[in-house]
Amino acid sequence: MRIPKTWVPILAKKIIDNAVSKNLIRPVVPAEKLLSETEELLLDELTVEDRLNEEVRELLKGHASHIEKGRLDYRRLFDLTKQKLVKEKNLVL
Repeated sequence: MRIPKTWVPILAKKIIDNAVSKNLIRPVVPAEKLLSETEELLLDELTVEDRLNEEVRELLKGHASHIEKGRLDYRRLFDLTKQKLVKEKNLVL
């Protein structure tokens, strides 16, 4: 995640306040629920790349012996695998 988790509640509040003040949304749920759902969505989106990186590490861990024997560049394989998964899963990073 590229921003600290402590910023998520602040960002969520600013987004909601801005959308409400500009009449872009009219909340039909309690403010606390709207805020918590927005925080959850933001956190989920902000951690997409972290989860993807972990998935790539797990995939490459299964091929560690081949990587070492072939003296392959782990960083290059990591980046290529990550790019492939981004395309396959249609992710936006």
